[in-house]
Amino acid sequence: MNHNQQSGDAKNDDDSALSDFLASLMDYTPAIPDELVEHYLAKSGFQCPDVRLIRLVAVATQKFVAEVASDALHYFFRCKGNITEMGIARQGRLQSSKTKGRSSKRIST
Repeated sequence: MNHNQQSGDAKNDDDSALSDFLASLMDYTPAIPDELVEHYLAKSGFQCPDVRLIRLVAVATQKFVAEVASDALHYFFRCKGNITEMGIARQGRLQSSKTKGRSSKRIST
C-alpha cells in the first residue's frame, strides 16, 4: 500500500508540474507565431483548437531551430579555425622558405 501511495503522489506531482507548464505557455510568446504553427499543422492534417498545444509545438520548433543554428555556428568556427591554422602554417612555411633564400643570397654576395 505504501508503494501505491508513493506512485500516486509522484503522479500528482507530475500532473501539477504539467499543469503549471501548460499554464505558463499562455504567458509565453514564442518566436514562431501561433498562426504560422497553425498553418503548418493544418497543412499536415492536424487540427487543434487548444492554443497551449500550438504554443508547445512552437516552443519545440524554436528549440530545434536554435540547436541546428548553434551546431552550424560551432561547425563553422571549427572549420574556420582549421583553415586559419592551416593558413598560418602555410604562411610560416612560405616565410621560412623566403627567409632561407634571402639569407643564402645575402651570404653568397
